[in-house]
Amino acid sequence: MTKLLHVVTNVGHYDDPSHATGLWLSELTHAWQVFDEAGFEQTLVSPGGGPSPLEPRALKFPNYDKTAKAWRADPAKMELLATTKSPEEIDSADFDAIYFTGGHAVMYDFPDSAALQRITRDIYERGGIVSSVCHGYCGLLNTRLSDGSHLIAGKHMTGFAWQEEVLARVDKLVPYNAQERAEQRGALYEKSKLPFVSYTVVDGNLVTGQNPGSAKATARKVVEALVGGASQPRP
Repeated sequence: MTKLLHVVTNVGHYDDPSHATGLWLSELTHAWQVFDEAGFEQTLVSPGGGPSPLEPRALKFPNYDKTAKAWRADPAKMELLATTKSPEEIDSADFDAIYFTGGHAVMYDFPDSAALQRITRDIYERGGIVSSVCHGYCGLLNTRLSDGSHLIAGKHMTGFAWQEEVLARVDKLVPYNAQERAEQRGALYEKSKLPFVSYTVVDGNLVTGQNPGSAKATARKVVEALVGGASQPRP
């Protein structure tokens, strides 16, 4: 059975504790549904293990759709978010793919998790799929390959755009410009012509989605890559 590792956050607020954040739930639930329909075995991990708080704005219309509502109404599913595994409990050899979920919270605890970087590198270098959606690409910013190069260097990819941060009115709250940091690490960053529309990029065994609306499409690209083999790197 194909096994996929979801990465979720442990952080519940911005630098200013009065501003709550957390996991953008639909980015998990949309992908989970796609992977479940494909017959994948799925596991949740977080940088510190344990509870993953939810982003309040993701629990309001139009972000709060039927998949997110169904997850919150299911005690077993909510228990999964309350008891996520720590990276130290994960054997990367058990997984065919890793999928980094988003929410602004991940900007704080994803980038500097050495254990998550190790898992990601191991999966990537043996030909598994590394994927992210929205701010999930923050988990790839500092990941280096065995030769010391950044995993995203020279790779076509996407993630939540700075323009979208401004339009979402959180540009003054976020700790850094994720798009800029990806570009500084050599990523060939792409984004949709219009903000907040679904947009995905596949470059070899790296699959990325731009924003919350891209979660389903990103997950489908991961399934395609795992079932049919990862596509060749783009020129």
